[in-house]
Amino acid sequence: MIYLKPITAFKEMHPVVEEKIRQIFLKYPNILYGFTSISYSQYASQYRSALVLAVPYGEQLTIKNYTEERFEKGIQDAKKALEEIVAQVEEILNEQKVKYYIPPAAQSDEEELIAPFSFKYAAVNAGLGWIGKNDVVITEKYGPRVRLSAVLIDNPFVYGQRITKSNCPDSCRKCVEICSYNALHDVKWDIDALRDDLIDYKLCNQKRSLYIEKHGRKNACGLCMVACPIGI
Repeated sequence: MIYLKPITAFKEMHPVVEEKIRQIFLKYPNILYGFTSISYSQYASQYRSALVLAVPYGEQLTIKNYTEERFEKGIQDAKKALEEIVAQVEEILNEQKVKYYIPPAAQSDEEELIAPFSFKYAAVNAGLGWIGKNDVVITEKYGPRVRLSAVLIDNPFVYGQRITKSNCPDSCRKCVEICSYNALHDVKWDIDALRDDLIDYKLCNQKRSLYIEKHGRKNACGLCMVACPIGI
């Protein structure tokens, strides 16, 4: 988990920052990224924008070759790639004296399971994808098999086009049908949908947490993601 305290910096606009950040991603053509306003966020008084990243899992598994262990490894491989890229973004922001903050990826509250800053909602607002019936961001290129992160930055950018409706086929129920816990409600997302409309997230977390005692971590359980036909 990447978690840094905010740094002190100037409040001026830095038009060069966007160009320098975009130059980083020329070296990583397989990684999706975009910028969005965070005017909707509790952080809006401190940071004007978010850089949102979607890194494909190290192995793009399908239901035919899925194992929990391979899926978990793919997640960890993506995490390492994210850390490498975010470190380069930090270097630029520090050089340009732009205030930034990297919010934690994980929820600190096991009851409500709400992170301080939603990477999923930021990804939708940045135009990286929509949210599927599995309550996961779906991208055109990789489907839901990506790891998200975000850097909150006190600088304006050219923002992506916000996505407000699902592009999942109306008849597709693959993620719903494969869920071992029957936690998905078979509801098609739009921007006004609530998490509870899509998934029984407490049931999902409870079942995945049973894995901790034996393995020291929650079950990665990527069945609803590897079953998705988008990006395959």
